[in-house]
Amino acid sequence: MKRFLQIIAILFLSFNLQAQNSQKAKTLLDEVSAKVKSYSNISIDFKYATTNTKENLNQESKGTVVMQGNKYVLNFMGVTKIFDGKKIYNIVPEDEEISISKFDENKDDSVTPSKMLTFFNSGYKYSWDITQNVRGRKIQYIKLVPTNSKDDRKEILLGIDVNTKHIYNLLEIGKDGSKITITVNSFKTNQPLSKNQFTFAESKYPNYYINKLD
Repeated sequence: MKRFLQIIAILFLSFNLQAQNSQKAKTLLDEVSAKVKSYSNISIDFKYATTNTKENLNQESKGTVVMQGNKYVLNFMGVTKIFDGKKIYNIVPEDEEISISKFDENKDDSVTPSKMLTFFNSGYKYSWDITQNVRGRKIQYIKLVPTNSKDDRKEILLGIDVNTKHIYNLLEIGKDGSKITITVNSFKTNQPLSKNQFTFAESKYPNYYINKLD
């Protein structure tokens, strides 16, 4: 009986610590969400890296994104994507082609850059993970595990700057062993933006083929 009670005590303590860690993680994630929503606009320079040892894949790319509410301009891998709040414009200079489509928020794949900063608000179990010192910045990691068993991702590690409450990096680990890392090199807020920042001007692309998908 004494041994049984000791085991129960250990299990209870373990569960209590897990609950505390989960609550700490939720509190920090809530602070990140609140901080993101407090800005009138956000400009980010980032590095994107993907690796898969099984497929001998190792690639790196850089990108930029400017966001205001749900509107954005994303430059990544030679493609510019503009969302003006109603339509999405994919501009591909290499092919001199532009595709235009309506935004449907009910589609599962309709994920905007602004949502990427708050994606963790639902669909994950989370826990407190390691803390690292990155060039004098205290980065706290939160482990996110998708609740959907069909999700191809095993887990996500979200690195958060404890002082600024900004996301520093994201490490996504796939069930197939693949890894995607997004690192924020520059995070600027409330910048002066042109009134036409999120407006697509067809006159800028006179020789482009325009494909209207809707």
